[in-house]
Amino acid sequence: MNSRPLKVLVYSDDVHTREQVLLALGRRPHPDLPEVTYVEVSTEPVVIQNMDAGEIDLAVLDGEAVPAGGMGIAKQLKDEIFNCPPIVVLTGRPQDAWLATWSRADAAVPHPIDPIKLAETVVALLRSRVPATTS
Repeated sequence: MNSRPLKVLVYSDDVHTREQVLLALGRRPHPDLPEVTYVEVSTEPVVIQNMDAGEIDLAVLDGEAVPAGGMGIAKQLKDEIFNCPPIVVLTGRPQDAWLATWSRADAAVPHPIDPIKLAETVVALLRSRVPATTS
């Protein structure tokens, strides 16, 4: 198994939202996956800088963040980064899932954050970032 920790970027202007994401996922969201390290970000330029660096395995972007919402950032990242890592957008409500589709996010999870739903979504997307091992 690849022992390199997976790097997850968590973007929100709200420290409590970032905290909820970290608590929901923990250090190891699934026993089959390597440990996860987090990059907490509160501004759009730092999101872009981290994603451009190419070391992020998955990004969780708050669609309700201000002044730059996660959906607009997701669309920009998907348009500009070749082989962009998976992106999960936190939407204001379940009815906003269509906006996440527009943003080209790989998945959407509504506020308030359901820790089980978020963890299942993130684990499914992170699996694609871990090379399969052969016995």
